[in-house]
Order: sequence, then C-alpha cells, then structure tokens
Amino acid sequence: MREIMMNDRREFLNAIAVLGGLGMCGVAQSLEDGPLLQVGQIGTKHAHASGKIGTLRKYPKLYDVVGVVEPDSERWNQIKDTAAYKNVPRMTQEELLNVSGLELVCVETEVKDLLAAGQVCVDANKHIHLDKPAGSSYPRFQKLMATAKQNKCLVQMGYMYRYNPGFKFIFKAVKEGLLGDIFEVDGVMSKKVNDATRQQLARYAGGTMFELGCHLIDELHVAFGTPDRVTPFVRKTYSRKDNLADNMLAVFDYPQITATIRSAVLEVDGFRRRQFVVVGSEGTIILRPLETPKLELTLEKARGGFEKGSQFVDFPISTGR
Repeated sequence: MREIMMNDRREFLNAIAVLGGLGMCGVAQSLEDGPLLQVGQIGTKHAHASGKIGTLRKYPKLYDVVGVVEPDSERWNQIKDTAAYKNVPRMTQEELLNVSGLELVCVETEVKDLLAAGQVCVDANKHIHLDKPAGSSYPRFQKLMATAKQNKCLVQMGYMYRYNPGFKFIFKAVKEGLLGDIFEVDGVMSKKVNDATRQQLARYAGGTMFELGCHLIDELHVAFGTPDRVTPFVRKTYSRKDNLADNMLAVFDYPQITATIRSAVLEVDGFRRRQFVVVGSEGTIILRPLETPKLELTLEKARGGFEKGSQFVDFPISTGR
C-alpha cells in the first residue's frame, strides 16, 4: 500500500472521515501524527449542525476548529454554552473564510440557505461538507458542483448511511451477486413531528421525501444507479392545517427491479420501523432498524461464507453515524 502523503491525507479525511462519527477510530489513530486540518462551520440551525461540530471536536488530534459563523445573535446566545459550541470562537463569514490555513468548511445553515453558503465557500477554494437536502434549486446545486470541480474542491453531503455497516454490507452483496437476480427493493424512512416542524417542512414542495426519504433514495442510487422512471404518490393528510406533503411514496423502475421508498412524518416511533429490504432470486436482506443496524440475511443455499436459511449478521458497535 502506498504511503499516504499530505494531500492524500486531507482528501481522505474530507471524503470519508469528516463529521460523520463513522467508526473511523483506527483510521484516525493512523493519521494523528500529521498537521491538524483547519476547519470551520457556517450556520448552526440545521438539525445536524451540533452533531457535525461535536464530531470534529471529538478528534482534536485531527481537526482544529477555528470558528463558527452564526449571524443570528438570539440563536447564538441559545447555543454558545452548549457542549458542541462552548469555547468555539464566533466569527463573521468573511472572517472565517480569511482564516490562514482554513481548508474545510461545514455548511450547516437552514436548508434554504445551504446552497448560497456552500457557493461562497467553493468560490473561496474551500472543501465543504454540505448538509442535506442541499436546497431546492437544482440549477444552483449544479453551479456549486461545477465551481467545486473547477477549483478542485471536495464536496461531501450529509448522507451518512453510505457509511452505515448495514448498507455497506448491502452494497457489497449486490456487487458480488450474493442474492442472485435482484427484483425488488423496499425502503421506509419515517417519524412523527409536531406542528412547528410541520410548518418548517411545508416550505418545501418535496415534503417528507425531501426531508427524510432522500436518505434512502441516496442508498438506492448507490446500489443500483439511475432508474428508468420515477412515479411519485403525494398525500397531504391535514390539508386544512398546512400544505405539507406528509405521506409520500415513490416507485423507481429499473429494467429488472421495482423499488419503493416510503416516507411519512405521521408514524409513531417511526425510527423503529425504518428499513431497507433487498430481494433476489437466491436470497433476501432485511435491514431493520437502520440505526443501530440489525441485518437479517436469508439464502436459498450456503454461499459467500454464509449458511443456508435465515441468519443475523453482526456488526461492530458504532459510536455514531
């Protein structure tokens, strides 16, 4: 294995190790001797914001958190003494982007502001962690990605399930043909939210699929690529109260596979039933729940080091997403 030089180290950290709590302790240990990666955060209002900066600060031998941008003083006063932000300098966006040696910025604003903040960062030649879903304008997202490519900036999005050991098992099983000819995929990603959250989500036409279902659409695309056709089913349960598409289903047509992704914000204890199921001619994988992953594998015959019949696959316990 070739030696990881400085540029490789930084690219590696940015691409797969940044801010996900991905159980990368062994990797972190092997990279601790290098110079610290200078990193900052723009925004604190995204649901994942405190988790991102908290994970950065969990690895002080890898990251130097130089500051956080939060223009809303009321918001800052609410969070500045919490564990995630305590003793982190508050800066303006201009101050952060001009910190000497800054290489990486985590973009954790409200969803509506993600693309604007991300664009400023890649314009300034900074690698970014861009949380999901990345705004509601695909042309603006394309512009951001084009700028990042031109400036050789890495863009990581907040789709943490790509690194989930259960999904990694699925990706490998699909690639190696463990399940035979796959013909069916089913995913569910739901929860129950209060009226205040409903009002926030109702700003976006994509509703709960935009907010939650996107996670499983990402994994579907990683495993099987782009479908030939997508058919949406949109329901608004409480249309007299708000305009939120709170119960959604999408059917993805592939040449040999039909896949469904469901997402609702009405389900009691929805985390428990979050699942991703892959069915093939020679076996089935049921991943449920997604966190902490519990995976049941059923095979028609023994193969790939696994027994005939149903069995649970053990994964190392992760300390985060």
